[in-house]
Amino acid sequence: MSLQQHVETSKAQNMKPIDYRKCSKPGLVPLYIFECAAKLKMKPLTAACAAIVYHRFFKEVKPTDYDEFLIAASSLYLAGKIKDDDTVKIRDVINVAYSTLNRGSAPLDLNDEYWAMRDAIVQAELLITRTLSFDLNIELAHKHLLYYMKTLQDWVGTDVWNSVPIAKTAASYLQDFHHSPNILKYKPTHVAIGCLSLALQTYGVQVPLTDESDEASMWYKPLVKDFTRENQWEIIEDVIELYKHEASLKNI
Repeated sequence: MSLQQHVETSKAQNMKPIDYRKCSKPGLVPLYIFECAAKLKMKPLTAACAAIVYHRFFKEVKPTDYDEFLIAASSLYLAGKIKDDDTVKIRDVINVAYSTLNRGSAPLDLNDEYWAMRDAIVQAELLITRTLSFDLNIELAHKHLLYYMKTLQDWVGTDVWNSVPIAKTAASYLQDFHHSPNILKYKPTHVAIGCLSLALQTYGVQVPLTDESDEASMWYKPLVKDFTRENQWEIIEDVIELYKHEASLKNI
C-alpha cells in the first residue's frame, strides 16, 4: 500500500459515517467519491482523477440538472479506465456506490435494480465524456510533487527532512485538495508547489539559501519559474478553507 493509499484508508476508517441521503450541504459529494475510492482500494492517482473528472463535469453544467451521486459513481468508473487501473470493476463500483449511499443496505443482487444502476453509470460515462469534449487527458500534480520533494530532500538534508513528516503531510494536502473544485483554477505544477510549501510551513522548515523577503531567491523558483508568492498564498488559503468546510460537514 502506498503512502497516499494508507492516508486515505485511515481517513475513511476514522471518519464518522455520513448519511448522504439526508444532507444537502455543498461539498458533500467529493467526500462520497473518496470514501468509495477507499472502499474500492483505488490507487490514489485513480481517486484523484475521479475527483477531477467530477469537478470538470460540473464546471460545465448546472449541478441541479444531474444526479451528483450518479455522476460521482460514473467518474470513479471512468477514472479507472483513464488511469488503466484494472482493479476498478464496474460491479464493485456499483455495489460500493450503492451501499455507501444507502447505509446498511446489502450489495445488489443481479436483479432489475442492479442492471438499471449499471446502465445509468454507463450512460453517465458517455454524458461526461461528451460534456468534456472527449478531452480525458488529465494531468495530475502527484508526479510533480514527488519530483519536487526529492529535490528538496537533497537541498535541506536527509536529517532535517526525516525529522518531520513533510512528505506525508504534503501528499495529504494534495490529495485532500482534490475535494475542492478550486483545484481546477491552478496548474498541476503550482498545486504541487503550493501543497509542499504549506507542509514546510506547517513544520517551520526553512529551506537553506532562501530569503523570504526576496521572491527571486525562493526555493520554488528554480523548479517552477512562473510560480509566484501570490499563487502560493492563494493555494494555501484554498486548502485551509477546504479543511474548515469539511470540518463543518463532519458535524452534520
